[in-house]
Amino acid sequence: MNTETFIATKKKNGHILNGFSHEDIGDDHLYTGLETPMKKDAFKLSDTEKKQRIALLFEEIMDVMGLDLTDDSLKGTPERVAKMYIDEIFSGLNPANKPKIALFDNKYQYNQMLVEKNIAFYSNCEHHFVPIIGKAHVAYISSGKVIGLSKLNRIVQYYAKRPQVQERLTNQIAEDLKHILGTEDVAVIIDAKHLCVSSRGIKDETSATVTCYYGGKFNTPEKIAELQNYLKD
Repeated sequence: MNTETFIATKKKNGHILNGFSHEDIGDDHLYTGLETPMKKDAFKLSDTEKKQRIALLFEEIMDVMGLDLTDDSLKGTPERVAKMYIDEIFSGLNPANKPKIALFDNKYQYNQMLVEKNIAFYSNCEHHFVPIIGKAHVAYISSGKVIGLSKLNRIVQYYAKRPQVQERLTNQIAEDLKHILGTEDVAVIIDAKHLCVSSRGIKDETSATVTCYYGGKFNTPEKIAELQNYLKD
């Protein structure tokens, strides 16, 4: 059964049906859509309220695992984890944290591809909540407007700071850049290591995952080869 059939038969209105559970899915790498799955009332609670709730819940997790929460090294951990989740590693879930982008006229009349390579990022696998560590390479051809180089990095970081699937992350960056720049001529390549593969499960420490998006003029053998040549160390 392919992924599309699996999802169609087991999901309806966002709920798992017919008794299927995460055990049916196992470690399969599912990618259910472009948008990060979010509840309709995802922002009903303030960030402060979310941190308070997460701290309480994480304290319970630690207690269930048998950790001594009165120990000086551990007693502040629930609050630290809550702050890290909301303010740092999952801050990209909140649209209020989306970077503000200003465009500029392409006064240089530079009409070739611009490549920002080796953008380091840290994300988290949405299946196990363990890190994805990698580099993103972003390229575009101006349609009359250009974007500040640091903004390309910030867009990558914004979408990376969510529970993610690498395919979704690649496409989210590409689609946002297409919208911002007003052009289909965008390419995104991500090369990443997944700790859900290297630190658990199969425990393969050497493998990496590469995903690509080639839009517009980039979706030709000549442009792909040119871009790949620029990415060589």
